[in-house]
Amino acid sequence: MKTKFKTLVFLFCMIGFMSCNANEKKEKEQIALLETETHHPNKQSIKVALLLDTSNSMDGLIDQAKAQLWDIVNELSYAKCGNEQPNLNIALYEYGNDNLNGEEGFIRQVIAFSDDLDEISKQLFSLTTNGGNEYCGQVIQTSLNQLKWGENEDDLKLIFIAGNEPFSQGKISYQDAAKQAHKNGVSVNTIFCGDYNQGISSYWKDGADLSHGDYMAINHNHATTYVATPYDDKILKLNHKLNKTYVAYGNIGRTKMALQAEQDDNAQGYSEENAVSRTVSKSSHLYKNSSWDLVDAEKEKDFKYSDLKKQELPAELKDKSTKEIKAYIAKKSSEREAIQTEIQNLNEKRRQYIKTQQKEEDNGLEKAMINAIKTQAKAKKYTW
Repeated sequence: MKTKFKTLVFLFCMIGFMSCNANEKKEKEQIALLETETHHPNKQSIKVALLLDTSNSMDGLIDQAKAQLWDIVNELSYAKCGNEQPNLNIALYEYGNDNLNGEEGFIRQVIAFSDDLDEISKQLFSLTTNGGNEYCGQVIQTSLNQLKWGENEDDLKLIFIAGNEPFSQGKISYQDAAKQAHKNGVSVNTIFCGDYNQGISSYWKDGADLSHGDYMAINHNHATTYVATPYDDKILKLNHKLNKTYVAYGNIGRTKMALQAEQDDNAQGYSEENAVSRTVSKSSHLYKNSSWDLVDAEKEKDFKYSDLKKQELPAELKDKSTKEIKAYIAKKSSEREAIQTEIQNLNEKRRQYIKTQQKEEDNGLEKAMINAIKTQAKAKKYTW
């Protein structure tokens, strides 16, 4: 009986350590056990569903979302849960656009939860405005029902809904949707595009309060401003080197590599500084491409070189032996790690420089989202 009892105590201690919300153990034996555990098998995730009003008046909002995506990703890449760096999954909905199906509430799931940052960027850049009828309660309820939020209580589950029409429009009660979100462990953060008090009177704050989220008001027509730094050119040059470390394979390899280049161009189209922010994202742990890149794929637990088919390999590897392919991938992996480290080091200097140069308080989408995420992350023991 004693042996079984000790085994149970040990297991409970280990499970407690694996959770970011685990209560501190007072007993010395339990503390000792916790300190020996270094691996966290159930990695936490930050799950963000972004619900964007794409009616006629929201061009500025969509523009901010496109321009600030990589800065938001970069800030989230610094998050930690204990000693772990959580995953990031982003879903995107548009609503209030007359081009959408009226029977479905003028709502469209643009992309379900995904960690494919290039695909998220592509879909975000595809958005256009038109119309319309904005049903906040319905789009919140739709995202709750359609998305796979998971059962992990340590995941940070967030909805961000942005728009400028009364929050109470539509057949689906926003109160019911917000209460459902809270029951499911999802906080609804509302971003009113306009005057702060007008957002309160049109129920945007009430929608956030009901799910223990944050209410914010932004100037959605304010153009995104950037601070150029002495490190930008170096980082952009490293981006070209970084791209050369990708080894596309499989049926989607070439398509995905082209998508990577396309999103580089989209970022550059906004500004050089935005392209720099994207490059920084590409150097972080959140930028994953194991579905088409052999360097990332090789790090997956279930990857086997023996499963690779000759026709799936790039031209430079088709006639190589397994040993030669391994050596080639190892070389590319080493090059990538060195480049990513150099980018991260330069970015740290860049961040410090920006802090000294920024004078006005930003009232845009990025600032609102990051502030809300960090506030709610504290309850889950996430740190920055």
